[in-house]
Amino acid sequence: MKFLIPLLASAAAANAHFTFQYLWVNGVDQGKNNFLRFPPNNNPVTDVTSTDMTCNVGGLAASATGTVTVPAGATLTFEWHQHDQRVGEDPISGGHKGPVQVYIAKAPSTAAAFNGQGAVWTKIYSSGLLDAAASKWATDVVNTNSESIGKHSVVLPSSLPAGEYLVRAEIIALHVASSYPGAQFYHGCAQIKLATGGSANPPKIAIPGAYSPSDPGITVNIYNNLQSYTAPGGAVWTG
Repeated sequence: MKFLIPLLASAAAANAHFTFQYLWVNGVDQGKNNFLRFPPNNNPVTDVTSTDMTCNVGGLAASATGTVTVPAGATLTFEWHQHDQRVGEDPISGGHKGPVQVYIAKAPSTAAAFNGQGAVWTKIYSSGLLDAAASKWATDVVNTNSESIGKHSVVLPSSLPAGEYLVRAEIIALHVASSYPGAQFYHGCAQIKLATGGSANPPKIAIPGAYSPSDPGITVNIYNNLQSYTAPGGAVWTG
């Protein structure tokens, strides 16, 4: 049975990919794909060394997406869906179990001109395996929370300096991650501007660069009595 579960999960989820489609700022919906670098399709990235890991396929350069101004300490909410509709199907296929993470990177000038390369990314949110006995993951919360279905949120640390940023939301689906490449990375970047802020200089990593095929949070069998899980990318910085 342990061998059948991943095979069934893989088959059921084969066409159930998804994308980051809506950004909310302090509870206000900014509209479909507004202020987002959105990919050409809903397929995942599986090569952790690829520059597609930064802001997804085609995400190194901004489209005509614009940059939204947000206040210091704002709550950002990220909304995901399999296809164009917001209703009628699960936002994320139930077979796509894994962690949910958010990173932020300050642009040297404008977010639109920033490609997000190098050690510029700070992790500000991470949620992974919530209940090992029930196999409950952060993705299950995103998928089933009746008050915010398809969504997860983060409060921006108020100590972040003023300026323009890329905010990278990421979901890692681990249903076929027992060998590499198997883990599926779903992610996208929003362009924001902090009009005011603090003076923090948070720790930073590179994406790609910080993730390795051998990371136990990337190559892992989630069906073999997994009791704990450490997501890739290091610790969360809280400000």
